[in-house]
Amino acid sequence: MKLNDATPEDWNKTLTNITATTGWNKASDAITQAVDHPPHYNNGDIETIDYIVDVLGLIGAVNYCHGNVLKYTGSRLFNKDKPVQDARKAIWYLNKMVELLEEDERNNS
Repeated sequence: MKLNDATPEDWNKTLTNITATTGWNKASDAITQAVDHPPHYNNGDIETIDYIVDVLGLIGAVNYCHGNVLKYTGSRLFNKDKPVQDARKAIWYLNKMVELLEEDERNNS
């Protein structure tokens, strides 16, 4: 199945499955936490994305985020059994990409 083939019923079914299998009352809250601040990306004093920006610079980090948008909206979306979470990850990386591009514009104006 491709992203454009998913119906609202497909998305609702996925959300229902997440709620049922995890026991979370609000699956969307749990997904948001898993996407925005995954525990395995916060093991030190700095979040992984901040380290990536520090090492790669703004434009390198923009490219990294772009790659992740492609990853989470491409073949992974319906092949890893977590399409809602993967779609939210793509949105997170796209938002981060915009944030970094805006920062680059402010720095260069």
